[in-house]
Amino acid sequence: MVVLNRIYTRTGDDGTSALATGERRPKSDLRFAAIGTVDELNAHVGLARLDAGDLPDATAMFAEVQNDLFDLGADLATPQKLESRERLRISPLQVARLEAEI
Repeated sequence: MVVLNRIYTRTGDDGTSALATGERRPKSDLRFAAIGTVDELNAHVGLARLDAGDLPDATAMFAEVQNDLFDLGADLATPQKLESRERLRISPLQVARLEAEI
């Protein structure tokens, strides 16, 4: 087993963190709070999915919610620039589905 006692990147020592684009923002940026909240929700949905083990409809629904939450987290970590729209963004259909299921 690999044991990782200490991991240092030294890139956050100045009070900033990087988004997926490499752009650095203050750790207090609300975008990081939103990313963390979505990630935490996704973990809870994963636990519910495990508990629903023998209910195929429920596990399928939880899997879909988790997929949408992963897409949302990726979206939050990658701010959209006006000139660059080639990457996949969370769709209005996914947002509506998340609103209905959560």
